[in-house]
Amino acid sequence: MKTIRKILYPFSLLYGAITSTRNHLYNAQILTSTKFKTPTIVVGNLSVGGTGKTPQIEYLIRLLKSNFEIAVLSRGYKRKTKGFLLADEKVNAQLIGDEPYQYFTKFKNIKVAVDADRVNGIQQLIQLNNKLDVVLLDDAFQHRKVEAGFNILLTSYNDLYVDDKMLPTGNLREKVSGAERAKAIIVTKCPSDLTEEKQFEVAKRLNPTLYQTVFFTTIEYDDVIKGSSKIKVDDLNNYEVLLITGIANPKPLTNFLKEKKVVFNHMKFADHYFFTEGDAAEIELKFSKIKSKNKIILTTEKDYVRIFEKFEKLHYLPIKTEFINHKKDFDNLILEYVGTSSRNS
Repeated sequence: MKTIRKILYPFSLLYGAITSTRNHLYNAQILTSTKFKTPTIVVGNLSVGGTGKTPQIEYLIRLLKSNFEIAVLSRGYKRKTKGFLLADEKVNAQLIGDEPYQYFTKFKNIKVAVDADRVNGIQQLIQLNNKLDVVLLDDAFQHRKVEAGFNILLTSYNDLYVDDKMLPTGNLREKVSGAERAKAIIVTKCPSDLTEEKQFEVAKRLNPTLYQTVFFTTIEYDDVIKGSSKIKVDDLNNYEVLLITGIANPKPLTNFLKEKKVVFNHMKFADHYFFTEGDAAEIELKFSKIKSKNKIILTTEKDYVRIFEKFEKLHYLPIKTEFINHKKDFDNLILEYVGTSSRNS
């Protein structure tokens, strides 16, 4: 692996130069960005892979939905459609992507749309609802054609962007200096007992500017498995589990199951994987070979929206992001931005 990284290093230098030049052109206003009167909040990262964008978007929805008109805009990664598409009762994960479909099914009183062209997407959403208070942009940190009002940058506790390298040697989409565009930096997937002393050490390594605040969050699993039936998580160790994942980093989930002393077999698929009929047959065959009478197929919430139609009985474990501390400080930052910007729009 080290040899391959060394071979690819010149390409990383080239990729870094290209992305840096692009950012410089936007910063110098040679390439133009569109700024909207309607508040726009971007949730994104510097690296490819799972940093917890979906639960963070859901956190913002829960924070804002009671007092503001919300829309979520995503590109709809791996969807089988093109252009702008507003979620309605006719869509599924294949038409709009798994994450947008998850937002749509969980939160009924918000608008969810997909468009690779974020400028056009925001314009379409505003035309549909001119009283829109805020647009949440999922995974748009590098989408410089929109000048967001508030950028939230995520980085995983065990994979900080300051420790990474540019693609293809590492996983960075742009250089670490791109983090300066963020108003808030959130270190995700932290141990729930992370001390303030350790938080200070991590924040120091990230080297935030005077205008940035660093927060720390952890993954909180629901206490009930949902899907075709409900099972208490604490009772899950009475079952033998076939675990199906198609996410970038299933390790937090597998660690959680191990901590709960759950016996499981893991079938791991690529991130955002769309399961075929052949995959379903293979899963069913493997499940049939489990001899225990108490057995279930378990998947993640994100995978569930892509695969639930293929199985009569399927369960998923919901998750949400929780701030270890300083939650009110983060909430106030968001509420002040949206409230003030909405009044002035």
